[in-house]
Amino acid sequence: MNNRTLVIVAALLLAVLAISSSAFVVKETEKAVLLRFGELVRTDYEPGLYFKLPLVHELRKFDARIQTVDSSPVRMLNSENKFMMVDSYAKYRISDVARFYVATRGDQRNAVRLLAEQVNDRLRNQFGVRDLHEVVSGQRDQLMANITKNLNQVARTSLGVEVIDVRVKRIDLPPEVSESVFQRMRAGRELEARDHRAKGEEASERIRADADRQKVVIQAEAYRQSEEIRGAGDAEAAAIYAGAFNKNPEFYRFTRSLHAYKSSFNDKSDMLLVDPESDFFRYLKDPEGR
Repeated sequence: MNNRTLVIVAALLLAVLAISSSAFVVKETEKAVLLRFGELVRTDYEPGLYFKLPLVHELRKFDARIQTVDSSPVRMLNSENKFMMVDSYAKYRISDVARFYVATRGDQRNAVRLLAEQVNDRLRNQFGVRDLHEVVSGQRDQLMANITKNLNQVARTSLGVEVIDVRVKRIDLPPEVSESVFQRMRAGRELEARDHRAKGEEASERIRADADRQKVVIQAEAYRQSEEIRGAGDAEAAAIYAGAFNKNPEFYRFTRSLHAYKSSFNDKSDMLLVDPESDFFRYLKDPEGR
């Protein structure tokens, strides 16, 4: 290999090296800024292939996808002067890469730290004017929406990021507060339980009294109906007997006398003092009862 060939190969290698060090690709999931000796010169990169001057230009890339700021639990005071341990997170993405680079000095950890401070400050302000019930369930959704909207306006201006959502993952009470809150909640539930029991007992007494009243009314109505039926039966029986006896009164008197004899002489030890001339013996003296 002669000297000319070596020169050509070396030139080619240098050209390849120069091109590889000057060419760069910006992906759809990235945002990029170009620096010239530390000065920001370009930020409007769309996805594609670009070139820069080696040793003169410096390229910085940032993730343009949605990022999460997961801050540590922070101790906060509510309107009831009760401390709470609040664990929250925020979702954001870069909207203005130039502003983002200037505000964070090109370090995304600074953005995470600054956003976490902003989130905690707004949560502390909002929790300070609300009680535990409001921040846990009563106004939680509206509270998070207001914080997200307010923080997004500030973050766009100061950090160049869009805050998409702010959420509270968990709210705990410190150990010294948990017991007193638990006892207060327990007392409230016991009072509510006693109230329900008293109302239940009152309702049961009312139902029982109404049932007893209905029982008396039903029994009285049944007794009345039974007496009416019995009276009607007795009247009908008497009418039947009267109709039968009127057909042969003498036979009726005879059968009644036989029943009277049978009842009177049922036991040999019985003693009966009767005038022999009375009507009791009329059928014993004369079969025709004359």
